[in-house]
Amino acid sequence: MGIRTATMVSAVVLIACTTWAQNPPSPQPGMDMSGHDMSEMSAKHDTKDMSAMDSEGGAHAMHSMEGHHMDMGPHMKMTALRDPKAGDEQRAREVVETARCVAEKYKDYHTALAEGFQIFLPNVPQKMYHFTNYSYAFEAAFSFNPERPTSLLYEKHGDDYKLVGVMYTAPKRFTEEDLDQRIPLSIAQWHEHVNLCLPPAGRKREALGPHAKFGLEGSIATKEECDANGGIFRPLIFNWMVHLYPLEKTEAGIWAVDRGHNQNHGN
Repeated sequence: MGIRTATMVSAVVLIACTTWAQNPPSPQPGMDMSGHDMSEMSAKHDTKDMSAMDSEGGAHAMHSMEGHHMDMGPHMKMTALRDPKAGDEQRAREVVETARCVAEKYKDYHTALAEGFQIFLPNVPQKMYHFTNYSYAFEAAFSFNPERPTSLLYEKHGDDYKLVGVMYTAPKRFTEEDLDQRIPLSIAQWHEHVNLCLPPAGRKREALGPHAKFGLEGSIATKEECDANGGIFRPLIFNWMVHLYPLEKTEAGIWAVDRGHNQNHGN
Protein backbone atom coordinates (compact mmCIF):
# COMPACT_ATOMS: atom_id res chain seq x y z
CA MET A 1 0.00 0.00 0.00
CA GLY A 2 1.64 3.24 -1.15
CA ILE A 3 1.27 6.79 0.10
CA ARG A 4 -0.93 7.78 -2.83
CA THR A 5 -3.35 4.93 -2.15
CA ALA A 6 -3.54 5.78 1.53
CA THR A 7 -4.30 9.41 0.68
CA MET A 8 -7.05 8.47 -1.74
CA VAL A 9 -8.92 6.38 0.80
CA SER A 10 -8.44 8.67 3.81
CA ALA A 11 -11.62 10.70 3.26
CA VAL A 12 -13.71 7.57 2.81
CA VAL A 13 -12.13 5.98 5.87
CA LEU A 14 -12.91 9.04 8.02
CA ILE A 15 -16.60 8.82 7.11
CA ALA A 16 -16.64 5.08 7.70
CA CYS A 17 -14.89 5.51 11.05
CA THR A 18 -17.46 8.01 12.24
CA THR A 19 -20.29 5.66 11.34
CA TRP A 20 -18.53 2.65 12.86
CA ALA A 21 -17.75 4.44 16.13
CA GLN A 22 -21.40 5.39 16.58
CA ASN A 23 -22.77 1.99 15.54
CA PRO A 24 -20.07 -0.66 15.83
CA PRO A 25 -20.96 -3.81 13.89
CA SER A 26 -21.27 -7.24 15.43
CA PRO A 27 -18.18 -9.45 15.42
CA GLN A 28 -17.73 -11.37 12.20
CA PRO A 29 -16.20 -14.81 11.81
CA GLY A 30 -12.49 -14.73 11.15
CA MET A 31 -10.26 -17.17 9.39
CA ASP A 32 -11.30 -20.78 8.92
CA MET A 33 -9.92 -22.51 11.95
CA SER A 34 -10.82 -26.07 10.94
CA GLY A 35 -8.06 -28.48 11.70
CA HIS A 36 -6.83 -26.53 14.74
CA ASP A 37 -7.40 -27.19 18.40
CA MET A 38 -10.01 -24.54 19.09
CA SER A 39 -11.29 -25.94 22.33
CA GLU A 40 -12.49 -23.59 25.04
CA MET A 41 -9.81 -25.00 27.32
CA SER A 42 -7.07 -23.95 24.90
CA ALA A 43 -8.46 -20.45 24.48
CA LYS A 44 -8.72 -19.97 28.23
CA HIS A 45 -5.13 -21.11 28.57
CA ASP A 46 -3.89 -18.48 26.13
CA THR A 47 -5.83 -15.69 27.83
CA LYS A 48 -4.80 -16.86 31.29
CA ASP A 49 -1.15 -16.65 30.24
CA MET A 50 -1.64 -12.99 29.38
CA SER A 51 -3.42 -12.03 32.57
CA ALA A 52 -1.01 -14.06 34.69
CA MET A 53 1.84 -11.88 33.47
CA ASP A 54 0.17 -8.91 35.18
CA SER A 55 2.23 -9.70 38.26
CA GLU A 56 5.77 -9.31 39.51
CA GLY A 57 7.01 -11.51 36.68
CA GLY A 58 4.94 -9.59 34.17
CA ALA A 59 6.26 -6.27 35.40
CA HIS A 60 9.81 -7.52 34.99
CA ALA A 61 9.10 -8.90 31.53
CA MET A 62 7.45 -5.70 30.33
CA HIS A 63 10.27 -3.55 31.70
CA SER A 64 12.85 -5.77 30.05
CA MET A 65 11.09 -5.68 26.69
CA GLU A 66 11.19 -1.94 26.31
CA GLY A 67 14.83 -1.37 25.51
CA HIS A 68 15.20 -4.09 22.90
CA HIS A 69 11.61 -4.73 21.94
CA MET A 70 12.36 -5.96 18.44
CA ASP A 71 15.95 -7.10 18.83
CA MET A 72 16.31 -10.36 16.94
CA GLY A 73 18.38 -11.94 19.69
CA PRO A 74 17.86 -15.13 21.71
CA HIS A 75 14.78 -13.64 23.41
CA MET A 76 12.85 -12.75 20.27
CA LYS A 77 11.14 -14.90 17.66
CA MET A 78 9.86 -13.02 14.64
CA THR A 79 8.23 -14.08 11.40
CA ALA A 80 10.26 -13.48 8.25
CA LEU A 81 8.94 -11.21 5.53
CA ARG A 82 7.61 -13.27 2.62
CA ASP A 83 7.43 -12.52 -1.06
CA PRO A 84 4.14 -10.72 -1.78
CA LYS A 85 1.33 -12.65 -3.40
CA ALA A 86 -1.88 -11.57 -5.07
CA GLY A 87 -4.34 -10.03 -2.65
CA ASP A 88 -1.84 -9.30 0.14
CA GLU A 89 -1.91 -5.52 -0.23
CA GLN A 90 -5.70 -5.43 -0.33
CA ARG A 91 -6.05 -7.61 2.77
CA ALA A 92 -3.50 -5.54 4.68
CA ARG A 93 -5.16 -2.31 3.56
CA GLU A 94 -8.52 -3.48 4.90
CA VAL A 95 -6.95 -4.24 8.29
CA VAL A 96 -5.31 -0.80 8.40
CA GLU A 97 -8.54 0.98 7.50
CA THR A 98 -10.40 -0.85 10.26
CA ALA A 99 -7.60 -0.10 12.72
CA ARG A 100 -7.92 3.60 11.86
CA CYS A 101 -11.56 3.44 12.84
CA VAL A 102 -10.57 1.82 16.13
CA ALA A 103 -7.95 4.52 16.70
CA GLU A 104 -10.46 7.29 16.06
CA LYS A 105 -12.87 5.77 18.55
CA TYR A 106 -10.33 5.34 21.33
CA LYS A 107 -8.24 8.49 20.97
CA ASP A 108 -9.69 9.46 24.35
CA TYR A 109 -8.35 6.78 26.66
CA HIS A 110 -11.33 7.23 28.97
CA THR A 111 -13.48 5.66 26.25
CA ALA A 112 -11.19 2.63 26.22
CA LEU A 113 -11.41 2.25 29.99
CA ALA A 114 -15.20 2.59 29.90
CA GLU A 115 -15.41 -0.22 27.34
CA GLY A 116 -13.39 -2.78 29.23
CA PHE A 117 -9.76 -2.06 28.36
CA GLN A 118 -7.39 -2.24 31.33
CA ILE A 119 -3.99 -0.59 31.62
CA PHE A 120 -1.35 -3.32 31.71
CA LEU A 121 1.00 -2.58 34.62
CA PRO A 122 -0.05 1.06 35.06
CA ASN A 123 2.43 1.68 37.87
CA VAL A 124 5.45 0.53 35.86
CA PRO A 125 7.04 3.38 33.84
CA GLN A 126 6.83 2.39 30.18
CA LYS A 127 7.55 3.93 26.79
CA MET A 128 4.33 2.46 25.47
CA TYR A 129 1.35 1.41 27.59
CA HIS A 130 -0.85 -1.49 26.57
CA PHE A 131 -4.54 -1.07 27.36
CA THR A 132 -5.71 -4.68 27.13
CA ASN A 133 -9.19 -6.08 26.67
CA TYR A 134 -9.09 -9.66 27.92
CA SER A 135 -12.42 -10.50 26.33
CA TYR A 136 -11.00 -9.54 22.96
CA ALA A 137 -7.86 -11.54 23.74
CA PHE A 138 -10.07 -14.56 24.36
CA GLU A 139 -11.87 -14.05 21.04
CA ALA A 140 -8.53 -13.80 19.23
CA ALA A 141 -7.87 -17.43 20.13
CA PHE A 142 -10.73 -18.39 17.82
CA SER A 143 -10.88 -15.80 15.07
CA PHE A 144 -9.42 -12.56 13.80
CA ASN A 145 -11.52 -9.43 14.04
CA PRO A 146 -9.54 -6.23 13.39
CA GLU A 147 -12.37 -4.22 14.96
CA ARG A 148 -11.49 -5.77 18.33
CA PRO A 149 -7.74 -5.53 19.01
CA THR A 150 -6.35 -7.25 22.07
CA SER A 151 -4.58 -4.05 23.13
CA LEU A 152 -4.56 -0.34 22.39
CA LEU A 153 -1.12 1.28 22.46
CA TYR A 154 -0.69 4.63 24.17
CA GLU A 155 2.25 6.89 24.95
CA LYS A 156 1.96 8.82 28.21
CA HIS A 157 2.27 12.60 28.28
CA GLY A 158 1.91 13.90 31.83
CA ASP A 159 -1.40 12.56 33.08
CA ASP A 160 -2.75 12.02 29.58
CA TYR A 161 -2.36 9.12 27.18
CA LYS A 162 -1.90 9.55 23.43
CA LEU A 163 -3.08 6.66 21.27
CA VAL A 164 -0.45 5.60 18.76
CA GLY A 165 -1.43 2.09 17.70
CA VAL A 166 -3.17 -1.21 18.25
CA MET A 167 -1.97 -4.72 18.92
CA TYR A 168 -3.46 -7.94 17.62
CA THR A 169 -2.67 -11.34 19.07
CA ALA A 170 -2.89 -14.96 17.96
CA PRO A 171 -2.49 -18.22 19.88
CA LYS A 172 1.06 -19.30 20.55
CA ARG A 173 0.34 -22.63 18.84
CA PHE A 174 -0.22 -20.89 15.48
CA THR A 175 2.04 -21.67 12.55
CA GLU A 176 3.23 -18.95 10.20
CA GLU A 177 0.63 -20.13 7.70
CA ASP A 178 -2.07 -19.44 10.29
CA LEU A 179 -0.65 -15.98 10.96
CA ASP A 180 -0.47 -15.25 7.24
CA GLN A 181 -4.20 -15.85 6.98
CA ARG A 182 -4.82 -13.14 9.55
CA ILE A 183 -2.41 -10.51 8.23
CA PRO A 184 -0.15 -11.28 5.24
CA LEU A 185 3.43 -11.98 6.23
CA SER A 186 4.69 -10.14 3.18
CA ILE A 187 3.68 -6.92 4.97
CA ALA A 188 3.45 -7.57 8.72
CA GLN A 189 5.90 -9.26 11.07
CA TRP A 190 4.45 -11.04 14.08
CA HIS A 191 6.65 -11.67 17.08
CA GLU A 192 6.89 -13.74 20.26
CA HIS A 193 9.01 -13.19 23.36
CA VAL A 194 10.97 -16.32 24.27
CA ASN A 195 13.63 -17.72 26.59
CA LEU A 196 12.96 -15.56 29.63
CA CYS A 197 14.88 -16.29 32.81
CA LEU A 198 13.31 -14.49 35.77
CA PRO A 199 15.79 -13.63 38.54
CA PRO A 200 15.56 -15.35 41.91
CA ALA A 201 14.63 -13.41 45.03
CA GLY A 202 17.26 -10.90 46.05
CA ARG A 203 18.92 -10.76 42.62
CA LYS A 204 16.57 -8.52 40.65
CA ARG A 205 19.33 -6.00 40.01
CA GLU A 206 21.02 -8.61 37.82
CA ALA A 207 18.19 -8.10 35.33
CA LEU A 208 19.10 -4.45 34.77
CA GLY A 209 21.75 -2.70 32.76
CA PRO A 210 23.92 -3.60 29.77
CA HIS A 211 25.47 -6.59 31.56
CA ALA A 212 22.20 -8.12 32.78
CA LYS A 213 22.04 -11.85 33.28
CA PHE A 214 18.27 -12.21 33.68
CA GLY A 215 15.27 -10.88 31.78
CA LEU A 216 14.63 -10.30 28.10
CA GLU A 217 17.84 -8.29 27.82
CA GLY A 218 19.86 -10.81 29.81
CA SER A 219 22.63 -13.12 28.72
CA ILE A 220 20.83 -16.23 30.02
CA ALA A 221 18.75 -17.80 27.25
CA THR A 222 18.60 -21.51 28.09
CA LYS A 223 16.82 -23.47 30.79
CA GLU A 224 20.04 -25.18 31.83
CA GLU A 225 21.85 -21.92 32.51
CA CYS A 226 18.74 -20.42 34.13
CA ASP A 227 18.44 -23.39 36.49
CA ALA A 228 22.13 -23.19 37.31
CA ASN A 229 21.67 -19.57 38.36
CA GLY A 230 18.57 -20.23 40.45
CA GLY A 231 16.20 -18.46 38.05
CA ILE A 232 12.76 -19.36 36.77
CA PHE A 233 12.74 -20.20 33.07
CA ARG A 234 9.88 -19.36 30.72
CA PRO A 235 10.42 -20.67 27.18
CA LEU A 236 7.58 -18.51 25.87
CA ILE A 237 5.64 -15.60 27.35
CA PHE A 238 2.50 -14.02 25.97
CA ASN A 239 1.14 -15.08 22.58
CA TRP A 240 1.94 -14.10 19.00
CA MET A 241 1.66 -10.30 18.66
CA VAL A 242 1.71 -7.73 15.89
CA HIS A 243 1.75 -3.96 16.38
CA LEU A 244 0.04 -1.66 13.90
CA TYR A 245 0.25 2.14 13.88
CA PRO A 246 -2.72 3.17 11.71
CA LEU A 247 -2.30 6.92 12.18
CA GLU A 248 1.07 6.92 10.43
CA LYS A 249 1.25 8.10 6.81
CA THR A 250 3.54 5.53 5.23
CA GLU A 251 3.49 1.76 5.06
CA ALA A 252 6.85 1.62 6.83
CA GLY A 253 5.46 3.68 9.70
CA ILE A 254 2.21 1.73 9.89
CA TRP A 255 3.94 -1.64 10.15
CA ALA A 256 7.07 -0.48 12.05
CA VAL A 257 8.64 -3.22 14.13
CA ASP A 258 11.00 -0.97 16.11
CA ARG A 259 8.58 1.69 17.37
CA GLY A 260 9.25 0.70 20.97
CA HIS A 261 12.86 1.89 20.71
CA ASN A 262 11.92 5.57 20.49
CA GLN A 263 9.71 7.04 23.16
CA ASN A 264 9.28 10.30 21.27
CA HIS A 265 8.47 8.80 17.89
CA GLY A 266 5.71 10.69 16.15
CA ASN A 267 5.63 13.57 18.66
